Amino acid sequence: MTAIHYCPHCNRPFDYDASDYHRKIKCGHNTCNRTFGFYYFDVSERREREVRKEAKQQQEQAARKRAQRLRRANRFNQRKPTAALVDEKEKHSQQEKLFVKGLIDVCPRCGMHRSEMDNVTRRDSKGNVIGPARYHLKKCNDEKKMQQYKLKLKRQEEMKKQQLSKETAQQDAMILNTWKNNGRQVGQLWMLNVRLLKSQCEIFNLPTGGTKNDLITKLAKHLRSSKPLLLTNSTAQEVTVGSQNTINVVLISSNELDEVLVTGYGSQAQKEITSAVVSVSEDEFNKGAITDASELLQGKVAGLSIYNRGGDPNAGTVIRLRGLTTIGANTSPLIVVDGVIGASLQNVDPQDIESINVLKDASAAAIYGSRGSSGVLLVTTKKGVAGETQLSYNGRFESSTIANQIDVMSPSEFVANGGRDLGSQTDWLDAVTREGFSQIHNLTASGGAGNSTYRVSANFTEDQGILENSGFDQFNTRLSFQTSALNDRLKIGFSAAFIQRNQENGFRESMRYATLYNPTAPIYAVDAPYAFNGAQFGGYFETLGLFDSYNPVSIINQNINDGEVRTINYGINLEYDLTDSITAYFRSSTQSNDYANRVYFRTTSLWNNNDGYGGADSPVRKGAAEFYEQNSDFQLNELYATWKKSTDNMNLAVTAGYSYQKENFNQAFFALGDFPGDEIDYIDAIEYSQDLLNAGQINAYSDRSPDTEIDAFFARLNMTIANNVFINASLRREGSTKLGADNQYGTFPSVSIGADLAQMLDLSGVQQLKPRISWGVTGNLPNDAGLAQEIRGWSWGGGGSAGGSTNLLRAANPDLKWEEKEELNFGIDFVMDRFSATIDIYSQTSKDFIINRIVDAAVYGFDRRFENAGQLSSDGFEVALNYDVSDNWNTGITFATNNSVLDEYVQDADTFGNLGSPGQNSTNVTRVKVGEPIGQLWGPVWDGTVTGGSQNFSDLNGDGELVVGQNNALDDNVDFAVLGNGIPDFEMGWTNTITLGEYTINAAFRGAFGHSLVNTFRAFYEPRVGSQKSYNYINTELANNEITNANFSSLYVEKADFFKLDNLTISRPIRDNINLSLNVRNAFVITDYTGSDPEPALFDLLDGNPLAPGIDRRNSYYSARSFTLGLNIKF
Repeated sequence: MTAIHYCPHCNRPFDYDASDYHRKIKCGHNTCNRTFGFYYFDVSERREREVRKEAKQQQEQAARKRAQRLRRANRFNQRKPTAALVDEKEKHSQQEKLFVKGLIDVCPRCGMHRSEMDNVTRRDSKGNVIGPARYHLKKCNDEKKMQQYKLKLKRQEEMKKQQLSKETAQQDAMILNTWKNNGRQVGQLWMLNVRLLKSQCEIFNLPTGGTKNDLITKLAKHLRSSKPLLLTNSTAQEVTVGSQNTINVVLISSNELDEVLVTGYGSQAQKEITSAVVSVSEDEFNKGAITDASELLQGKVAGLSIYNRGGDPNAGTVIRLRGLTTIGANTSPLIVVDGVIGASLQNVDPQDIESINVLKDASAAAIYGSRGSSGVLLVTTKKGVAGETQLSYNGRFESSTIANQIDVMSPSEFVANGGRDLGSQTDWLDAVTREGFSQIHNLTASGGAGNSTYRVSANFTEDQGILENSGFDQFNTRLSFQTSALNDRLKIGFSAAFIQRNQENGFRESMRYATLYNPTAPIYAVDAPYAFNGAQFGGYFETLGLFDSYNPVSIINQNINDGEVRTINYGINLEYDLTDSITAYFRSSTQSNDYANRVYFRTTSLWNNNDGYGGADSPVRKGAAEFYEQNSDFQLNELYATWKKSTDNMNLAVTAGYSYQKENFNQAFFALGDFPGDEIDYIDAIEYSQDLLNAGQINAYSDRSPDTEIDAFFARLNMTIANNVFINASLRREGSTKLGADNQYGTFPSVSIGADLAQMLDLSGVQQLKPRISWGVTGNLPNDAGLAQEIRGWSWGGGGSAGGSTNLLRAANPDLKWEEKEELNFGIDFVMDRFSATIDIYSQTSKDFIINRIVDAAVYGFDRRFENAGQLSSDGFEVALNYDVSDNWNTGITFATNNSVLDEYVQDADTFGNLGSPGQNSTNVTRVKVGEPIGQLWGPVWDGTVTGGSQNFSDLNGDGELVVGQNNALDDNVDFAVLGNGIPDFEMGWTNTITLGEYTINAAFRGAFGHSLVNTFRAFYEPRVGSQKSYNYINTELANNEITNANFSSLYVEKADFFKLDNLTISRPIRDNINLSLNVRNAFVITDYTGSDPEPALFDLLDGNPLAPGIDRRNSYYSARSFTLGLNIKF
């Protein structure tokens, strides 16, 4: 019995059990923690006797149960006195007795053979005879030899297991060969064991439940309908018997046609896929100290563009699949991790990923409905394998340095060109960058027993960026557990993951100012060439009075920009075989993401990025502290079932189900400043802000999205006819509360068909020739919630003291509906011996973009609301080739093109991409125009001559009038031209795997061609402007010393084609369980671009606008080259 009592020391309540009456217990409260017994309590004698009696009864009952268990165990041991029930110590004792009696010849302790012992008979103190074996055992106490012998026995046991496994595989191969030589007769299926029968059922998408007779029945129906060429995951072999008594058969991979690929809500054999789907396994991933899982796929999939310009460790990668498919919603593919829709690749450790499948076309992605327009990445994480616990360690140690610098003038060149000489020689870029050291440590334990398996991984990452005070420390762990029950009819899977990440975001602006700051200026005030009040600026030198010029070392060292990320997710998967042909699935998952950011500008920092506060030279409101927090949560619940049916000539699988997802988001921000000094970091003491003394000085906002709900019904059909015609179709009906009340639901169908002509035409030497065609419709949702609703604000009256009123900020749109993409894809899959090829040609149209546009205020009450408008069409061509040049060299090439045209828009043309200050605030450098390609760089054309320090521009239309003003950029008579395109014409990847003895070499090349970049550093700081004597000059080979006025033109638009050795890894085993590798990333780049990084800028870094690609902004992070030493140990 339990009761509540109070601690005699701290008087706090606690629960206790009567059986604990005679025991001392410890108070569970942290402030107390003292030990005491119940004798402290004032209880009556009668109650004490009752408690003692109850405690004694409980103790006697527990003793009876222990005795009962012991008797049961003894009876079992007597009935089955097998070696398995004898413990290790008793087993050793029995072996020693056998050794003494001469029945075994090897010492069970150290492994010494009887023949190696002294054959001398001895007597003990009582005169008893002691034989050599007994005498040896008395003296055998060398722990080192005994441990070595144990390890030897363990290795022998493992070798026996491996040999048994090999013999089993050989026997299976011989059985299959015998069956093949007998004509693969259905009547001889009994020759195959249950293991082989189940593998055949899995290959042909048949249920694997039931007895051996049930499996034979299912396979017999299938085989009567067709004669499959591939009967296992191995290629059939012709074995010449000759005069051999023993036939050794080794299973050989069958060009992966029977590889099972994960698709939406299920899986299919590769040969049955009729959509554009690509699978990349762990062996094919990019190597090195990769911390962003998306980088595993760079250059591996045709049509998948992955870029991280500069390589900021805290900046996510940009992912595009088949170009731009929307201008108003999410441009990145949908991420699905182990079936959880809407996950993030940043929440998955790269070393926990087993494979990533890419659903490229609409027919493959339509099963995911509203979020499939930009493609889908299906991530499968690693699971445990039954057997003894396996421990493994992966370590990565990386060193990174700046890979490429922008050419600027040296101090002497700067002075010679009229620059202001301050007497020092400073390499500013070197002062704010460093050799970044990164390390990754991953420890994994996996195993299982019976029908249960598990895998647990823990990972610690320290990633230093090449910019000072940038990088992150991260700890993450993942658990995966699988088991089955009810005679394997019920399969249960549980997974959980946790991520804790502490970021130093740094300030990219320090790289910008390091490029243009006066190279003769000193870093510190003590080295100033004239009297300078260094204490006011934290001891740093500053060029005061110059617009947009700040000491970059002061920026990076004095200010703070830190962040913290915490993510928790967990989920359960249930799979139950209702019958041999019907399986039901249930999935539930929950995820929570928290992010916090703190930014602090010291009162001694001249640079202050908060517009409401001044720098160190300001007479008031110096210093600022900013706090930002956001939280997002989502829950996913799905229930669906699959029915499989096999007839004489057809296999059919039908899946149908329901999906429900709910998510919400909230954020809060506040900033205050005007701190009294720099004695401490006032971000940790904001109560001293003088803004608290002045009304209206604190800046704050917060918002919360309404719960966003998505519910959907979906169905999919997979049909195989005669084992060579494949038909797939799906339908999803989905609704979202993000849309207008009158248009929340959409329907997304797809259908595809393919046929294996290699089987139909019996083509010799060709394993697969499969043409396929697919069509589908997918949707797209905006990132933000509530866009269909009206937004109201508050206007204060009388300076905040006389009340106020609400006012409309955005009109509602109850008819706001889905963005929609329709796509047609034609592809061919070809496999012949060592060569394989995949070709895809596609055409897609996206429409009804969700855009915030100007409307008639007289009709809607306000002049802005979100509406559906616009249409974008694109087409492309993709090729993936793979060839085994020899047994030691495999090479593969991917190639992709994409052309996107704006068919409809809210206006005929528009310009974006403002260059900004100094001096070019009204200069937009990109244009969109209906009927023309996306990504145009737009501006005047320099004719190569200079007059009075200014460029002379070409009269492009020949009307004798030069019109090049920015306010005329969209006029019919403007002398502007398309100067380039920010989107590549085509991209390619080239991978090679070479084996040289024990060494394995993986080399991955990548390139993009046809794109251009606006080099903004050149546009601002290459002209030799007379009034800018304290800025350094960009000094590329394209510079023209005669130009002294900064005006944007074709001169500053450069072709940015590049070809690079992206990833090179050399590895070799140094022991059976230890592997060592050396990796180089970004080893070299071949390009004519004069900026720091030629990779495409697919959107404007300043505002994220996808209609303004191709601008290399001044605050871009410089690219890095890294060298990594890798160590893998399996225990």
